[in-house]
Amino acid sequence: MRKIFKKIITPATALILLLNMSSASVAETTVSAEVGFIFNTFLFLVCGFLVMFMAAGFAMLESGMVTSKSVSVICAKNIGLFSIAGIMFWMFGYNVAYGIPEGGYIGKFIPWSDGSKIGTGYADGSDWYFQMVFCATTVSIVSGTLAERIKLWPFFLFAAILTGFLYPFIMGWQWGGGWLAARGFSDFAGSTLVHSTGGAAALAGAILLGPRLGRFTKKGDPAPVKPFAASSIPLVTIGVFILWLGWFGFNGGSQLAMGTFDDAVAVSKIFINTNLAACGGVMAAAIVTRLSIGKTDVVQMLNGAIGGLVAITAEPLMPSPIAAILIGAVGGVIVVYGTKFLFAMKIDDVVGAVPAHLFAGIWGTLAVPITNSGASFGTQLLGVIAINATVFVISFIIWAVMKNTFGIRLSKEAELKGTDVTETGVIAYAIRD
Repeated sequence: MRKIFKKIITPATALILLLNMSSASVAETTVSAEVGFIFNTFLFLVCGFLVMFMAAGFAMLESGMVTSKSVSVICAKNIGLFSIAGIMFWMFGYNVAYGIPEGGYIGKFIPWSDGSKIGTGYADGSDWYFQMVFCATTVSIVSGTLAERIKLWPFFLFAAILTGFLYPFIMGWQWGGGWLAARGFSDFAGSTLVHSTGGAAALAGAILLGPRLGRFTKKGDPAPVKPFAASSIPLVTIGVFILWLGWFGFNGGSQLAMGTFDDAVAVSKIFINTNLAACGGVMAAAIVTRLSIGKTDVVQMLNGAIGGLVAITAEPLMPSPIAAILIGAVGGVIVVYGTKFLFAMKIDDVVGAVPAHLFAGIWGTLAVPITNSGASFGTQLLGVIAINATVFVISFIIWAVMKNTFGIRLSKEAELKGTDVTETGVIAYAIRD
């Protein structure tokens, strides 16, 4: 019998059977609670430090987009805002977001403490860290829009309010089990909760702050490029690539689990769709600018990548690859025409954050029902309006109070000298005659 078995089961056949058995066992086997806890915690921590690296991306993008006399202040703002976010999210933000009653509106204003239990599925500290870097991302969006004319310390004060209170209670409406979650609103990784929130806060500040001196002509057209030339397009490009890399942590980590076969496959699919959406945004911006102005605008291509990434963030798991490309491409087109709209309104957004984060974020959130049958367009629209209106109005009030008390804008003389000279005293680039 053994001889017959050997003749039937050739080495090749045995290998095929072994592979089939291995595949079946991988698909069907579930790991222990402790192993799942370890894998899930590992996902949060690894994806969290990818998202943290986005802070460097924002710093590089903004440093490259401002003029050469305002680079040091951008660096100070970005390392400062990240530090403020870390402190405020620990002191208040995490509990404001997760201490919310089911279906409620606002959580508890108490310091967060670690109470990890294996039944939770992941270490509490890993979740705190992962959510904290999302919080820091939100205020990073505000930084670049208001560059070159805002005072440093009023910006830091706004960053503290946004990261400690405003963003966390908006976050709690959905991810904390609040009223939007109860209504069935869907925003996988934060096209609206993170990106539109940052964009709406930035827009409110930009309106009250006003444009840089001489930025627009009397007709409303942007001033000639030379006085406002970006300090370094290569630096902007590096920043965008860093953000692109960090976005895999942003969207992939939002699966919130990697202890099963299905979760691992889902994270992989999210990576693919995230990448394709960025590609779609880049090429759509390149094509649109070429057709509309006769030149291929590299700045719009770079912002098109951001717009594509923001757009797919609301639902990176369900779309097919083709759908992901198209969603990202629409995001890229929105960035181009959104920038033109801001110019027409004489709103000075130095880095183009409002079109890339607010406008593309709205599109991505409203597009969720296209690929996710469980989402309702009406509910998505409700969430978009509620979040953006709330953030814009509250931010507008905060900026207005600061403007009418201690002031938020540099003097004319200080602005003409450059924020590096007047705010930090550290000159990023030596001025040569």
